[in-house]
Amino acid sequence: MNLEANWIVGFVDGEGCFHVSINPHNEMTTGFQVLPEFTVVQHKRDIELLYALKSYFGCGVVRVNHGDRMAYRVRAINHLLEIIIPFFMKHSLKTTKNVEFKKFRKILLLMEKKEHLTSDGIEKIRQIANQMNNLNKS
Repeated sequence: MNLEANWIVGFVDGEGCFHVSINPHNEMTTGFQVLPEFTVVQHKRDIELLYALKSYFGCGVVRVNHGDRMAYRVRAINHLLEIIIPFFMKHSLKTTKNVEFKKFRKILLLMEKKEHLTSDGIEKIRQIANQMNNLNKS
């Protein structure tokens, strides 16, 4: 299955997610681990689409998400910085998901500068992450 960039943009606008978790982790210098993730979830009947995304980007994994849903996930920071971010910078998302993407990118750029390894950096990242994916929160 050959995918085109514009189709991927539309698909991710509808089905994709840019997410950043900040989890307690005693072995990290700051006591926290920052986990950025780009994910697209589909019912298992459409798993071919997820494998096509994996093939297109040349990174990530396809795994069971929950029940009969599967997910294409990219978590490696170098893949996010070198492949996913440049793709969506060149091919802009059309919905409010672009706002989430820009916050996601800002966090990854902080991580590229190793700011996630300092307490101040963790706080900056936490402030940005807390503003993500909360359109329905009051």
